[in-house]
Amino acid sequence: MSIVADQVRRLDTRIDRVSLVPLTHGPDHDGELQAVDAATAASALTSPRVNELLGIVKALSSGSVSGAHLSSPRIQRLLRQSGLTGELPSVESLEAKSQYETDVEWLLVGKATVQTYGLLMSTLLDQILPLSDDIWYWDEVLGSYSHSFLYTVQTSPLRMWKWSKDVYYESVDRFQRLYRDEIVGQAWEAEEVSSAPHDASGQRRKPQGFKSLYPYLSRHWRQFYGIVRQSVADRSIADIQRKILSRVDIGRSEARQKQKRLRRLREMTATGLGVLLDEGLNFGITEETYSDEWKGMLERSVALMDMILQSVLFLDLSVSEFEDKVFAGVEEDPELSIHIEDCHPAERPAVLARRLLGLLQKGLPNHSAAMAGLARQNGRPSRLVRYWLPAAALLVSSSTILRILVNRQQDIVNWIRDFGATTRDFWFNWVVDPIRKIIGTIRHNSNSEISVMSRDSLRADRESLERMVVEFAMDNPDIAVGNPSITEHEIGEIRSRVKEGDVTPVLKAYEKDLRRPIVGAVRGELVRSLLIQVQKTKVDLEVAISGIDALLKSQELVFGFVGLTPGILVSIGVIQYLRTLFGSRKGLRRGRRVRRSVRVLRKIDRILSEATTSQNNIISYRDHGLLVCEVHVLRGLAHDALPGDVEKEFIEDLDELANLKGIQVQMKALERIRWAYAEWLGGMR
Repeated sequence: MSIVADQVRRLDTRIDRVSLVPLTHGPDHDGELQAVDAATAASALTSPRVNELLGIVKALSSGSVSGAHLSSPRIQRLLRQSGLTGELPSVESLEAKSQYETDVEWLLVGKATVQTYGLLMSTLLDQILPLSDDIWYWDEVLGSYSHSFLYTVQTSPLRMWKWSKDVYYESVDRFQRLYRDEIVGQAWEAEEVSSAPHDASGQRRKPQGFKSLYPYLSRHWRQFYGIVRQSVADRSIADIQRKILSRVDIGRSEARQKQKRLRRLREMTATGLGVLLDEGLNFGITEETYSDEWKGMLERSVALMDMILQSVLFLDLSVSEFEDKVFAGVEEDPELSIHIEDCHPAERPAVLARRLLGLLQKGLPNHSAAMAGLARQNGRPSRLVRYWLPAAALLVSSSTILRILVNRQQDIVNWIRDFGATTRDFWFNWVVDPIRKIIGTIRHNSNSEISVMSRDSLRADRESLERMVVEFAMDNPDIAVGNPSITEHEIGEIRSRVKEGDVTPVLKAYEKDLRRPIVGAVRGELVRSLLIQVQKTKVDLEVAISGIDALLKSQELVFGFVGLTPGILVSIGVIQYLRTLFGSRKGLRRGRRVRRSVRVLRKIDRILSEATTSQNNIISYRDHGLLVCEVHVLRGLAHDALPGDVEKEFIEDLDELANLKGIQVQMKALERIRWAYAEWLGGMR
């Protein structure tokens, strides 16, 4: 819910409270209860006319509005439907109208006034906010020489076109004045001869009947060409600024002038918004009392809205002069009932309804059109002006680019195909296959087990070593057991020790033959013992490898995830980049929202710090209007960032910040907003 919706609902409720009193307590407008015939009152309130008016009142109520306020066409349609905007009724019909019907008409006009008030407030807010962006654009243009040079280049065609038109019109005017008598006799009418080259607004008027000059110019072209050269020379002499300043300085001067007019336009619009908020529909009566004062307040509020629309675009006025003009216009408004002596009381709602209809039909559209014209004239240039230079460069180089694309067509197709193949291989080799292996590991799939050596390799080599040592002991019992023979029990002990890695009989023979290595190699068991030790080394190596193999198998799932990690990280990075590039950009929007919230709070602090206050410490209309604009922006930024319960408290603090309770109260509210909602709106402490 926006600040406009809150204001409209508050005023709509206030209208209900003050206007329903006479319908409840009878026709006594002084608040004293009188004896009224109940049957007569019921008949008056249930008449078809009153029922129709009550239906329109319900349609104009804020409870039936989905947005902040009704649209202008719907308000106009409801006013016409009420019949109050038609022809003035006769005196007899006014006298015959019941007091209850008049009170319902006042209620209807009050509802329409509130909706028009919200429409005007929303219009002024929507007009002020874009002006800040245009002012910031001119700040950027004036902030550096490069931006000023770029702006000068961008607007040079427009400046040349305007200069050419001025030279053309001035040359034609001179030619017409020089040969006026002869042209009058041939083609021109008398009113075209006497017409001045400039209209009442000071703008140069286009020459009339220029087609009739073509035959004459064909005979006097050299003289016309001389007039054109003289016009160019005269304009160059008159425009002394072009001789003193450079083109960039002229562009900066133009940007500075437009920025100044935009600042003034924003100040005037903000002042109008502040006057509308502070003085429009300002109820000064309590709920328990009823008085005709609220009806006069409605008339003055409509007159105030009319004067604001008429005067807000007078940029030559200062802020104080604008305020004086608006208030003086309201006090001297000829359509107020206090200035109309012969106005029947029952006719006042119809007069006010017709004025509201005129305000909606002409006042608001004319104001919006004039405001859009001023903003377009002094705002940032159009996209065509800003981007004609790169568009022209692209157009000039389009043939070269097209030729390059045609010549490298096959290469481009190959690049695209290779890129697709690389993407597909990466996805299947580094994402899909590792996932399959992980799933196989979880399911204990034998095909997916990690293995450094074969399953039966260690068992076969160990049995071979066992046989070698046992046979060696049986062939050399004196070395193995120290006896000429060996028993089965001793063979079993040797076999069990070999399983544990003990090959002592072989080592004893190796040590004995190593004393005389040549003899041992020829006649002894040196070579055999050495080969058995080679087998022993092979078995030890396989035991170590089997340990590593067991360790890898125990951590097989971990290694599977490690192999999957690079592909997943790359995929997530690419997807995140694509989401950032083409997606919702939620994080970027939130960061942008936080930064803008900080900027808005800075503007609010600056407005309150530099505000002009009255004796009651109340800020001026202009500062109040600017403050409400920034509060409106901050409220929209915080709508999606705050939880529901926190948003209610935030709106309460914003209302306290925007209401005129004294600048000290507003500064405290701003400080409270800074520290209380920094968690959601960013670090604003």
